[in-house]
Amino acid sequence: MTLSMRNSIHRAPDRKSLILAATLCWLGVAAIALAVHSGHAETMDRTGLLFWRDDTLRPIGPVKLLEAVRDVTALGGVLLRNLFALGAVTALLFLRLRREAMLLILTVMSGWLVNSALKALVGRPRPGIVPHLTEAGGNSFPSGHSFNAAVVYIAAALAFAAMSARPSVRRTLLGAAIIASLAIAWSRVWLGVHWPSDTLAGWLGGAGWAFLACALFQRPAEIAAEAVSVPDSRPEPSPIR
Repeated sequence: MTLSMRNSIHRAPDRKSLILAATLCWLGVAAIALAVHSGHAETMDRTGLLFWRDDTLRPIGPVKLLEAVRDVTALGGVLLRNLFALGAVTALLFLRLRREAMLLILTVMSGWLVNSALKALVGRPRPGIVPHLTEAGGNSFPSGHSFNAAVVYIAAALAFAAMSARPSVRRTLLGAAIIASLAIAWSRVWLGVHWPSDTLAGWLGGAGWAFLACALFQRPAEIAAEAVSVPDSRPEPSPIR
């Protein structure tokens, strides 16, 4: 069975819906960036950063909560995030979803470049009004953890959702990715290394890039997958139901 025949069995997300979602996300990023540049985000940022902190500027809660939040933020760190992406690509290749695997690779790599460019363009320093409870370096806007986590987890969810004919399954995968990436974004504020506007813009930018890349890179990913494909006589796996 050829790659194009196999891919016809799987369901690529609707391009119009993806572009609409990406547009809304990036409009949100633009609005937040404008608010930060004009100083209108300062009150919200200070309130959000201090909201769950006591008089010593430490987060309210037990020590175990701090450990748990650090575990959550690690899911968006370079090591675990990239291990997850690598595992997802490997699984997609094993399932013979070569187009989806290539699409995930293109999305993650280009997303890292987009986030780095935005950080360099804005050049916002990290908050200094509360202690940093984890190591963090570089510019603050947008949050790299929030941006890249949204890119990786949402793009992976879109890739695996192509295996199912049931909208409920696809929505569940996407919803889980959104919740996980939002938790990572929230952890950065809780740990004091980002302003709330940094993480909100980072998450919106990452989600927007995952949707946009999925819409724009489908054909390049298919071409790349066809270029590296090899004949396979194994029976085609049944779609998830």
